[in-house]
Amino acid sequence: MADVLSSSSHHRVSAQISGKERRLQALMQGDDPIWLSATDRQLHALRSCFSCALHMHQPSIPAGTDGALISHLQFMLEHPDQGDNHNAEPFAHCYRRMAELIPQLIDAGCSPRITLDYSGTLLWGMEQMGRSDITEALRFLACDPEMQRHVEWLGTFWGHAVAPSTPIPDLILQIQAWQHQFAALAGDAALQRVRGFSLPEMHLPNHPDTLYALISALKQCGYRWLLVQEHSVETLEGDALPREQTLVPNRLIARDSNGREISITALIKTQGSDTKLVGQMQPCYEALGLEQHVLAGRQVPALVSQIADGENGGVMMNEFPAAFIQAHERIRADKTQAINGTEYLELLEAEGFDPEHYPPIQAVQQQRLWDAIEGALDPASVENAITQLKEMDPGFSMDGASWTNNLSWVEGYSNVLTPMHQLSAAFHARFDAAVQADPSLTANAHYRDCLLHLLLLETSCFRYWGQGTWTDYAREIHRRGANLLETVVASAPTSDANASTDD
Repeated sequence: MADVLSSSSHHRVSAQISGKERRLQALMQGDDPIWLSATDRQLHALRSCFSCALHMHQPSIPAGTDGALISHLQFMLEHPDQGDNHNAEPFAHCYRRMAELIPQLIDAGCSPRITLDYSGTLLWGMEQMGRSDITEALRFLACDPEMQRHVEWLGTFWGHAVAPSTPIPDLILQIQAWQHQFAALAGDAALQRVRGFSLPEMHLPNHPDTLYALISALKQCGYRWLLVQEHSVETLEGDALPREQTLVPNRLIARDSNGREISITALIKTQGSDTKLVGQMQPCYEALGLEQHVLAGRQVPALVSQIADGENGGVMMNEFPAAFIQAHERIRADKTQAINGTEYLELLEAEGFDPEHYPPIQAVQQQRLWDAIEGALDPASVENAITQLKEMDPGFSMDGASWTNNLSWVEGYSNVLTPMHQLSAAFHARFDAAVQADPSLTANAHYRDCLLHLLLLETSCFRYWGQGTWTDYAREIHRRGANLLETVVASAPTSDANASTDD
C-alpha cells in the first residue's frame, strides 16, 4: 500500500476536480445572455458565418519519478529522443499561441473568433509542470474583458473519456471535474461563460440510456448546447441530415428505454476529421460560398462549424497561424464573418428563436432500434431489439459514433474496459451513499485521489494508441486506484483541512 500512497504524494499540484459541486451547479444555471452586450455581429447584416474550434489534450500517465502521475507533455520533454517527442515544445507553443494571435488581429483592425476545448488533464498537467507561460496565456484568453468578445471556451470531460464506453454514473463526474479545474484556473465568472460542450473524440453515444444520461448530466451542469459530428446523428426518419440542415442549429432528442425524453441544442460539425480543415481555415472559405438558409420559415446566416486538434500535425503546428490571420484579414469587411457558437445562438434567440424552432434529430442508428422494438418500450424490449439487430447486421452498433469511426473504442480492449468498470463500481459502492449523506465528503483528499484515478483510467489514449505501453499505463492506474479504495474502506476518510469545500 505504501507505494500507492507515496505515488500520490508526488503530485506537486493537486487536481482541482471536486468539492464544490453544489456551488458550481448553482453558478451555471443562469440564463442571462453573455455575448449580446459585447458582440459586434448582427444577423441581418450577415450572409454566412463560420465557427472554428481547437481541441487540446495531453493525458496524465504514471511515468514520472518513482511512477508519479505526470503530464505526457512533461514525459515528452524529458525523453526528447523517443518517437516524435521532439515536438513537445512546439506543442506547448500551440497551447498558448492564441493569446498572441487574437490581439495581433485586433490591432490590425479585424474582429477574430476562436473556440477553445482543453481537457482537464491538460490544464492540470500545465499547472503541475509550472508552465506559467501557458496557464497565464489561457487565463488571459478566459478572463480579459476584451478577449471575451473573441474567445469562447467549451466544456468537456476532465479525463478525455469516450462517452459511450464510460460507465453512466461517471459521465457527470467527468463533467463536474472539468468545471472545477477550469474554475480553479480562470475563476467562477469565466466558468459561467462556458455554455457549450465538446465530447472527446466527438464520440456521441447512441444507446438510448447512455445518451439520455449524458444530456441530463450536461443540462444539470448548466450546458446549453453540444457540438456533434455530422455522421453521428440522423433525422427522426433515420436518414442522414440534408446538407442545409447541418448549417443551422438542431435539437438533439434523447429517449431512454423507459420512454423519458430530454433534448439539447446541437451545432453540427461538418465533414471529416482532417486537421487540415481548420489548419487551412477551410470553414471560412466554405462559408464564403454560402447564402442565408431557412430556419423555421425565416432567413438566417448559414453556419459552418468545425473542430480539430490544435497541435497535432505539421499543418496545425506550422501553417495554421498564417492561415488564421489571412482568413480574418480576407473577411474584414465581408458579409461572411467568424462567430462563436453561443454568440450565434444568442443572436438567434434575440430574434425570437428558441430550441423548439430547430429541426429535431437523434443519434445515428436509433430509428432502426425504435422500429425493431416489439411491444411496450422498456429496458428489456430495447436490449432484445439491439441483440436481434446485431445478429441480423454485424455492422449495427450501439457503441456510438466518433470522428475516428475506423477505430473501435470497445473491441479488443477488455483488458482496459473490464478494470475500468470494476474500478467505477467499487468507487460508487464506497462513496455514493456516503456523499449523499454528507456532500462535503467530495472535498476530502482521499475521495479526490480515488476520483482522480477513476477519471484518469477512462482516458481515451489508453485505447487509442493500441496495446502495449499505453494499456500498461491503464493497468497501473487501475492498480493504484483499487488499492486506494481499499485503503479508504479500511480507514474511513477524515476531513481534509486543506481541501476546498462548498460555500
